[in-house]
Amino acid sequence: MTDPMRETLDRWKAAFDGHHTDAMAALFTTDALFQGFGPEVLVGRDAVRAYYEAVPDDRTADVTVIATYGIGEQAAGGFADVVFRDPAGWQASVHLSLVLVQGEGAWRIRQYHVSLVGAEH
Repeated sequence: MTDPMRETLDRWKAAFDGHHTDAMAALFTTDALFQGFGPEVLVGRDAVRAYYEAVPDDRTADVTVIATYGIGEQAAGGFADVVFRDPAGWQASVHLSLVLVQGEGAWRIRQYHVSLVGAEH
């Protein structure tokens, strides 16, 4: 069995780095809960697509999977560290937690939450 976090985050990174917003949205369930850098929780693929459409095209992400856990055969979760960057030197480090479910022939993100890692952490 493959690691659902690695499998999903490999696809997520490829879509993010390529700024493929439709591919990004397709990684999420239709009713996904999404907490990115913004102050509000977003719901659904359309909201996720709009969020990623607002991200500058030159941003990339370095992903390190920290842990994966199973919740039966159809669900999993885990944690990763992600560093977002751009060519001008901007950088943001976050802790990412995901809840994944099997659906539509692949693992999909049901819940996405980032927490900014500040200098004091």
